[in-house]
Amino acid sequence: MKILHLMILDKFIIPYIEFINKNFNPNDHLFVIFGEPKKSKFINQNFDNVLWITFKKNLFNLLLHLYKSEKIIIHGLWLDRLIQLIYFQPWLIKKCYWVMWGGDFYFPEKQTSIKKKFIKKIKHVITYIDGDVDYIKNNYGANPINHNCIMYLSSIFDENNYKSIKKINKNELWILIGNSATETNNHEFIFSKLEKFKNENIKLIVPLSYGNELYKKKIIEIGYKIFGNKFSPLINFLPYESYLKVLYNIDIGIFAHTRQQGMGTTIQLLGLGKKVYLNINTSQWQFFKNLGIKIFDINKELNLHINYKEFEHNKLIIKNFFSLKNLKSQWSNIFYT
Repeated sequence: MKILHLMILDKFIIPYIEFINKNFNPNDHLFVIFGEPKKSKFINQNFDNVLWITFKKNLFNLLLHLYKSEKIIIHGLWLDRLIQLIYFQPWLIKKCYWVMWGGDFYFPEKQTSIKKKFIKKIKHVITYIDGDVDYIKNNYGANPINHNCIMYLSSIFDENNYKSIKKINKNELWILIGNSATETNNHEFIFSKLEKFKNENIKLIVPLSYGNELYKKKIIEIGYKIFGNKFSPLINFLPYESYLKVLYNIDIGIFAHTRQQGMGTTIQLLGLGKKVYLNINTSQWQFFKNLGIKIFDINKELNLHINYKEFEHNKLIIKNFFSLKNLKSQWSNIFYT
């Protein structure tokens, strides 16, 4: 059996390949990464079952693997040339399973016509957020089968990852704002809600290590202007372990995303029993509510008071749902059924 994975290089991808090779037969999987092999902050080892491909150099090789594969897992719809290649060969699209990322389908008005057609035609999708499936049904006329899966290791909450982390001896309240330097984080809206607290003992930690450079500069300028040295942007990419240390010491997480985004960070904070604000108009709000998670609406008045006892139930739900055992079982069902 040969399962073909089509992907662009992102922070999720290398850990995912390691996970698959460790828990399944590596000979059953071929990972095609589009681009030139080069040094990257995401790459830390070589793999025998990874193939780097560019459309200019390896098109015939790509077609060969597409035809020979039994299942095709597309990790995000990011490449129009790939979408077009598959769309016009109906025998290929029947084998395709699309791992839905969020940024690859939200805002249909910004998507290309070929992507819209592809989404309408796709028969299999992979996500754990029902609201995202409803979104493509309502906005693209799609009617796929959803294979429920928490997708990547970034969605796993493992208490063992935090056992060696120590609490920082701090006297200020640490508030995490957003997850990236993209406009959908709605940073300025959050700043406006927090401005009344600027003279209190707070520290605003704002991850801006990836996204749009111009937007990043704008948010940094505004952040310092309003909050001064209480504003602390994270502008360099942090290794996962270092990022977990930051999350472990956060007190409140505030996310005003206008679409489903930042799920990995949100899951970690909820699993740690932190207070989390979300936008009620996003699919992750309804997802967490359906799980029985206690979350707060960012559109209402902000309150920096924390009662950690009320989040104990959150910790238990997150630990059980976002487990490595679940991830293995879910991918096994996708691969072998």
